[in-house]
Amino acid sequence: MFPLQAVGRALIGVPMSHASILPAPEIPAPTPHEIVPLLIGATVDEIERELVLQTLARCDGNRTRAARVLGLSVRTLRNKIRQYSADGIDVPAHCD
Repeated sequence: MFPLQAVGRALIGVPMSHASILPAPEIPAPTPHEIVPLLIGATVDEIERELVLQTLARCDGNRTRAARVLGLSVRTLRNKIRQYSADGIDVPAHCD
């Protein structure tokens, strides 16, 4: 697994305020001490992209739910998705 994919999966330890939005993770969320070593060497853009893509996948492609979980506006999330697609990155299918 690419390290950023592991980070994306780890970072989706959703705060309790969003617990009803996403199903509970299958594994316990790692501590920051476990996550930070995986981040070293990656750019902020790479980390953000992986977090956005993993959250979209976890939300079954639902942009509204993913935006809420990420704390972004739907418009901002759609702009990011548009850029990822233009860069040739596979984005989970739209389900809103």
